[in-house]
Amino acid sequence: MIRIILTLLILNLSLTAVLGQAEWVLAASRGDVRIYSRTVAGSRIKVLRAACTMQATTAEVLSLLKDIPATGKWMCHTKRCELIRKISEDELYYYTEVSLPWPLDNRDFVSHMTITRDLSSQVVTVNSPAVPGHIPAKKGLVRITQSESKWTITPVGNAKVKLEYMLRVDPGGFIPAHIVNYFALQAPFETFDKMKTELLSRRALNAADK
Repeated sequence: MIRIILTLLILNLSLTAVLGQAEWVLAASRGDVRIYSRTVAGSRIKVLRAACTMQATTAEVLSLLKDIPATGKWMCHTKRCELIRKISEDELYYYTEVSLPWPLDNRDFVSHMTITRDLSSQVVTVNSPAVPGHIPAKKGLVRITQSESKWTITPVGNAKVKLEYMLRVDPGGFIPAHIVNYFALQAPFETFDKMKTELLSRRALNAADK
């Protein structure tokens, strides 16, 4: 009887957790870019997921994501990005400073990038959560300690990929949640536009070198 009660309690808690998760809601769209958001229990800052299709191969996207110093060219609000340590072709640590409008202080963080591949589906996942240490906190910058970002790259044929980018971040310091949500909602449009331009530019340069 005790085992039955415990089993029922566990099932009830699991069901409650699943039902308590908010669904993704379409928050904005522009062209072929779709941005979805969902709320998180205990936080007023929403999780965002942006998706679009790009004229690029998986290898081209991965090459861009791993080119850490070039991130400032296409990632919205990125002032600078520096490689800290390369563990392997699929794992590295890097530092980012995020530029925010006055009177807000810029933010910075250290990320641990890991790349995983599903050999059957050819889907590639790039996780880059914020991690502590590696670089001391800097004067005038607010260190972000809670951030999760994930790229999912899915080949769809004809040298095209479907890109999904999910971000959950607490910028730290005092910034009203509605301002954080607004900037986070607008950033993917600029990021994807610049990313497309950078990918096409790299493809053209590679073609010219051959």
